Amino acid sequence: MLARDEDILKAAEDWRRDGKGVALATVVETWGSAPRPVGSNLVIDEEGNFLGSVSGGCVEGAVVTEAIDVIESGKSKMLEFGVADETAWKVGLSCGGTIRVLVEKVD
Repeated sequence: MLARDEDILKAAEDWRRDGKGVALATVVETWGSAPRPVGSNLVIDEEGNFLGSVSGGCVEGAVVTEAIDVIESGKSKMLEFGVADETAWKVGLSCGGTIRVLVEKVD
């Protein structure tokens, strides 16, 4: 079951209130077949806990890893995943599409 948008944003707010570093990942563009639509969110804390979904599988794990870097650096990142990606064998989309995910630190 996927978390509702309200639950994801509430988790981000609660984690920040608890003093944790937090990042928000958002699907900003899709091409072809994609597991989640534009606007889908994943919230991640500095320990790697997360709620929501931007894709699933290996892509989600890669986004969590990048989000921890964003929390530490404070610099947003635009990530792209797809079957034509040079990392397609490790972190590709089996559905044949491409997604772009913006990862931002939550202050």
